[in-house]
Amino acid sequence: MVRAIVGANWGDEGKGKITDMLAEKSDIIVRFQGGSNAGHTIINDYGKFALHLLPSGVFYNHTTCIIGNGVAFNIPYLKRELDSLVAEGVPMPHILVSDRAQILMPYHIDFDAYEEERLGGKSFGSTKSGIAPFYSDKYAKIGFQVSELFDEETLKEKVYRVAEMKNVILEHMYHKPLIDPEELLKTLHEYRDMVESYVCDTSLYLHNAIKEGKTILLEGQLGSLKDPDFGIYPMVTSSSTLAAYGAIGAGIAPYEIKDIITVVKAYSSAVGAGEFVSEIFGDEADELRRRGGDGGEYGATTGRPRRMGWFDAVASRYGVRMQGATEVALTVLDVLGYLDEIPVCVGYEIDGEVTRDFPVTSKLKKAKPVYEILPGWKEEIRGITEYDKLPEKCRNYIEFIEKELEVPITMVSNGPKRSEIIYRNK
Repeated sequence: MVRAIVGANWGDEGKGKITDMLAEKSDIIVRFQGGSNAGHTIINDYGKFALHLLPSGVFYNHTTCIIGNGVAFNIPYLKRELDSLVAEGVPMPHILVSDRAQILMPYHIDFDAYEEERLGGKSFGSTKSGIAPFYSDKYAKIGFQVSELFDEETLKEKVYRVAEMKNVILEHMYHKPLIDPEELLKTLHEYRDMVESYVCDTSLYLHNAIKEGKTILLEGQLGSLKDPDFGIYPMVTSSSTLAAYGAIGAGIAPYEIKDIITVVKAYSSAVGAGEFVSEIFGDEADELRRRGGDGGEYGATTGRPRRMGWFDAVASRYGVRMQGATEVALTVLDVLGYLDEIPVCVGYEIDGEVTRDFPVTSKLKKAKPVYEILPGWKEEIRGITEYDKLPEKCRNYIEFIEKELEVPITMVSNGPKRSEIIYRNK
């Protein structure tokens, strides 16, 4: 049985907690795209953790955690994350790395920062984690696959060839220090030593695991609206954030994915630049940001304050559809308990016409939110675990969102702890 857990919006939907819960009931957890540029916040008996590259199954002794071939694999970051977990008393997890995963190179991080600097006010709001340069090189076929670390002759030739190409850009476009190929080769030897014990054919491993009836969880990063094809292009990430890509990024057949849990936030938030129709500002945004999440709405990787907004039914319905959601997990509902009224964006007004369908970015720029106002429940709901025990106005809010999404909400998260969850029947 293969399940995928993915986000419906801009990322930051609170996937970490839900992923952690699903990981407990899984044998294998696979990261299938992205890199260390975004994170999941997880709170458990060991403490509070922000995972960036590692899959969320690392806290369980019975799980195998896989870095899939679709990941931008930052090798020193993996070592750093593993070391920090063990230092906090977490048993060393069982990790496998795809021999077809590509390596995020040190110069990718440099190029990311240089390009943002060059663009100035027109930058993409990158986390400067090297993700765009990494995927650019992958598709330009000048990336380095993990398997290449173990072929010295090929590796050396390629390092010199790629360094020569990169140095032209460094010298003439960015006016920055050049890459020393011998130093780069030495770094890659260190990378090889760090990962050698984890590397295998993970696609074959998963193929056999599926035949044996194992439970596999595909873990996505960010959300639908950051997808390079279906998101708010160009203010998107550089790998597909959709569950469909999970089959490719993990190396399994697409028909094996039976369940797609899509996480949706009870309000909206985003990190980075890009169109955000239901965004709010000033004191209203500050209050929601301060109350949101666990300790406020700040990026798990960057620490940047998130942009805040009301629930956007247009964007969320689209995000859920593009993921192919079979069920929805609604998160951080407890945060809204302070409000007398809760606006919900149910349409976009574009050039005088109202639409319920999410448009391309050029039209999104013109969109104004059309709100429906729902009454708030003005109660603390944290810790309630039975749906019927929620205030009626709170249930009305959930059911209104469910109707807008057109997919059943099967889980409602009403606090950061793993126990603070309400299950509903599909």
